[in-house]
Amino acid sequence: MKATIQLCTYNRAHLLGRVLDACFEQTVSPAEYEVVLVNDGSTDDTPAVIAAAQARATCPFTVVSRPNGGLAKARNSGLARSTGERIILIDDDVLPLPNFVQEHLRGHERRPRAIVRGGAINVENFDDLPLPVWSLRNYSGNYFWTTNVSVPLATLRAVGGFNEDFAEYGWEDIDVGLRLRFAGVKAVFNPRALVYHYKPRPRAADVEKMLRQARAQARTAVQLAKLHPHWRTYLATGDNPVQRLLHGWTRVTGAARRLRLSLGSLSGDRPLTGRELRAARKLAAEAYFEELERARQAAS
Repeated sequence: MKATIQLCTYNRAHLLGRVLDACFEQTVSPAEYEVVLVNDGSTDDTPAVIAAAQARATCPFTVVSRPNGGLAKARNSGLARSTGERIILIDDDVLPLPNFVQEHLRGHERRPRAIVRGGAINVENFDDLPLPVWSLRNYSGNYFWTTNVSVPLATLRAVGGFNEDFAEYGWEDIDVGLRLRFAGVKAVFNPRALVYHYKPRPRAADVEKMLRQARAQARTAVQLAKLHPHWRTYLATGDNPVQRLLHGWTRVTGAARRLRLSLGSLSGDRPLTGRELRAARKLAAEAYFEELERARQAAS
């Protein structure tokens, strides 16, 4: 088996069927790759979507069902069942193009021991897709971004897989990337290994979730810095004197309160306006740095 597409899912039944179909509809021979899906305790219609996908799978398709325990644990459950020489990691909100596996394998033919990073085109839905042409507008500088990345399975296992201490949102893939980087594993970028990444416009009901995720990501950022006290970590997480000072000053000036006021009373399921979206993102950044300070003090 040349490759494994491995993904985890949690309560994304509305997307999962399309994502799995795209995984099955690859240009390489079905004998050359497999799909390993981990259902991380979904409570929606995910089991029914998986059952329907099992009936139409065109390549080996393994399903792991487990209680909800977070992405790191789910990823490791998938790694344990993977058999491909290369593991290609995606998320349950990305739609691979038909040549996706072929392009990842082509990247590994050129650099057999490397990480191969693919491109992602952000879209608001899967029904009106732009031309599959990647541009710098969608560039991500992450060394190991599990939206679209592959690596020799043995290499990922050799560095210990995913750290299950990352139980909250954020940074578990960056931790793996740092360990791979420090182990001397190089990364190459193949913009032809493309996916469409589902990024819908946030709605009024999403703002509080954005703030909760920002605070959780701040707590895991402190975990990451403790594991990897390195300038790359401090730059990536914002846990550095310059950014902490800047956001500390905005807290003193009451920026968060003004942003809350600018958002007004959000209700219903309508999309955020441009002004509201900018304010919500700034408010999430303030929530992140406020929680970062709390988490740093708790860890000291």
